Amino acid sequence: MKKILYVDMDNVLVDFASGIKNVPEKIQIEYQGRLDEIPGIFSLMRPLSGAICSFERLSNKYDTYILSTAPWENASAWSDKNLWVKKYLGEIAYKRLILTHHKNLNLGDLLIDDRTANGADLFKGEHIIFGSKKYPNWQTVCNYLL
Repeated sequence: MKKILYVDMDNVLVDFASGIKNVPEKIQIEYQGRLDEIPGIFSLMRPLSGAICSFERLSNKYDTYILSTAPWENASAWSDKNLWVKKYLGEIAYKRLILTHHKNLNLGDLLIDDRTANGADLFKGEHIIFGSKKYPNWQTVCNYLL
């Protein structure tokens, strides 16, 4: 039986900054401090370097899901995240997107997340902190997990 692995989206699979670059400065100023609430922002984002290939490789070894949070005040984020997964991951992630503000309620063995927010700090399995000194990129994560 494969171990269950959850992978966060923002700043783990998805390059959040790549979406911001495509937003006019006026909108960035209007939404300063809450850029994730810009309508349509998640549809403008690109994958992080190595993320897609790594997710595919990890999916061969683990029962892999995407575990992300969508901003409560940005209704388009929920559908945009679904469309992003379909566009960049396709069949390998079919019906494997879980959006929640309580990541700790999901049972599993591993969580790759860049933060401890939204219950990631209370996750019962191992929390691999993406972007940390120990796991700064996808290569180091895959070296550890594969």
